[in-house]
Amino acid sequence: MNTADVLAFIEVARAESFSQAAERLFLTQPAISKRVSNLEESLGVQLFDRVGRRVQLTEAGRALLPRARQWLLDFDDIRKSIADLSGPITGVLRIGTSHHIGLHRLPPTLRRFSQLYPDVRLDIQFIDSEEAYESVLSGELELGIVTLPPVPDARLLAEEIWDDPLAFVAGRDHPLAGNPGVQLQDLTHHPAILPSLNTFTRQIAARLFQESHLELNVTMATNYLETIRMMVSIGLGWSVLPASMANEDMVVLPLSGVEMHRSLGVVYHPRRTLSRAAGAMLDMLRLHRNSAI
Repeated sequence: MNTADVLAFIEVARAESFSQAAERLFLTQPAISKRVSNLEESLGVQLFDRVGRRVQLTEAGRALLPRARQWLLDFDDIRKSIADLSGPITGVLRIGTSHHIGLHRLPPTLRRFSQLYPDVRLDIQFIDSEEAYESVLSGELELGIVTLPPVPDARLLAEEIWDDPLAFVAGRDHPLAGNPGVQLQDLTHHPAILPSLNTFTRQIAARLFQESHLELNVTMATNYLETIRMMVSIGLGWSVLPASMANEDMVVLPLSGVEMHRSLGVVYHPRRTLSRAAGAMLDMLRLHRNSAI
């Protein structure tokens, strides 16, 4: 079926006349007859009885008429919806991000986005990166702005937005604080406070020690980096934190030849067509790539 044939059928049914339907649609009578014939052929039924000058709907025609009218209305709604795609960006954008990224990286992007797209409602879930990652996989979230996994995962598309150098840190009164030649092995003799085992940041740190055949001495674990910073600053243990989080209450332990980085970025599903709001957010994140915070 096509709209021209359906519209011709509806007009003939309304006027009970091919000639009057032709006048209303500014067509010739043969053109109207052809369109109705096309519809009858595609459906395999006769829609009108032509008795003398009278035109009457057949049983099939009567059954089709309300559905044809609804079909035209639905098609018009679809057409309008697609036409609206060229208008202002609207809708709800569901994003998952970690507390750290939400506090230290995202604010400028979110501020600018809300200024440019005031009709978009941001539904932001502040959750662990790993949880956001799984929610994008399941389709619950459109975008995850997260710590990227140390091992690439082909199930999602990932783009690095920020390089995030990591540092070994300890409180100013820690036994290793004044040691200019700290080695990885030295750290294993002191309590560590690290994120949970399932976190990407912990996996990055753990791999470094595993490659040197060393065992971590983790006495406390929490996924809140601000909490880790507080516990380190009061001397409860050393940790691995983003270098940007080091403050006056702690020191960065100078491990010669050891560098750690994690990638912060955005993930989205390869089989999901992003909304225009998600596309706009993705473009804005790319503009802010590696911007200093």
